[in-house]
Amino acid sequence: MERKLWIDNLRWVTVLSVVVYHVFYLFNAEGTFGGIGGFADVQYQDVLLYVLYPWFMLLLFVVAGMSSRYALEVLEAKLPDRRAAHRQFVRQRTLKLLVPSTIGLFVYHWMTGWLNMSATGGYLPEGLPAVVRYFIFALTGIGPLWFIQDLWLFSLLLVVVRWMDKRDRLLTFSGWIGSLSSITVTLVLMVLAALFWLVAQVYVEPTAFAAAGLLNLYRPLFYFVGFLTGYFLLSHEEVTDALAKQRWALLLIGVACAVVFTVTNFGKDYTMFTTARLTNIFAWWAVLAMIGCFRAWGNRMSAFGRYMTRNSFGIYVVHYLPLLFLACTLKNHTSLPAWAVYAIMLVAAFPVCVAIYETLRRIPFVRWAVFGIKKTSKKQKNNVL
Repeated sequence: MERKLWIDNLRWVTVLSVVVYHVFYLFNAEGTFGGIGGFADVQYQDVLLYVLYPWFMLLLFVVAGMSSRYALEVLEAKLPDRRAAHRQFVRQRTLKLLVPSTIGLFVYHWMTGWLNMSATGGYLPEGLPAVVRYFIFALTGIGPLWFIQDLWLFSLLLVVVRWMDKRDRLLTFSGWIGSLSSITVTLVLMVLAALFWLVAQVYVEPTAFAAAGLLNLYRPLFYFVGFLTGYFLLSHEEVTDALAKQRWALLLIGVACAVVFTVTNFGKDYTMFTTARLTNIFAWWAVLAMIGCFRAWGNRMSAFGRYMTRNSFGIYVVHYLPLLFLACTLKNHTSLPAWAVYAIMLVAAFPVCVAIYETLRRIPFVRWAVFGIKKTSKKQKNNVL
């Protein structure tokens, strides 16, 4: 199967968007959980958070669903039967997703938990043994790894769905939608927007039970629908071609949604509107706009793009800890003005993350535990997002 360069480009650009988002998120003035505090009561630079938050993680799940279809097709072409392909797919996803998001917590991400508690004033009872504190830090250091934990679960569920649909009837039906006119395809996708809004209603009040906050973060049903939409519908070239033809309209709708969402909610905790109709309309149309634009304009690959295609997963895994460390250091231990702090963070974020990733992936046990890499290779493929 010919590699789809525009999907590779879309994936790593979205990962970089996550890194930039976290630079601004750490200093947010809206009281969003996990930040270390803003520089003023009103910060207009926080507009970026409102523009990105509703859709960029949904886009990663959609792209992961598309990539899962292509990965399974490659495995089925190489292996003797469908069951063997499923077993290999589960083994690959377990190594690349489950290992880093479990064992990796105790090797690398425990430092995120420790720093988070230090930065946000988290409380631990005095006198706790060091080993107990270590386990607490590890389990609270998940950070952005919730994404790959969700993705591992979705990969297993996808195998179950394929086992139930042995003749790929759902995939065939979804491909038929792509044979319609580009305008009709867009109308069908509008119906899907309503579905996304419906599944987004699964929200548990934080006062209901202790795990409610985690449930609202992981949002398994919402993101699973996005993952399946990527696998069954948006992995068809006819569908993405239709989106490419409608890219200007989709882009206009996406920008309009961004403006309305930001204007109506600015100054409030933007993470509290996940069930709102506007949030989900914005999320869905932004995802479609990004896919349409990259399908039309992003099918070329630069040297930098090739590097990011291979390594964006690893950069995603390590990025939060150095950003949190830089943010705490610059804000709490210097007298730099806000603009200088943002500038240093934005300039330093990428090279620091790359340096950490390139160092860790060369350490035998660490590269397995943190990135799910068995051994280093010049032809290493690490893009499983």
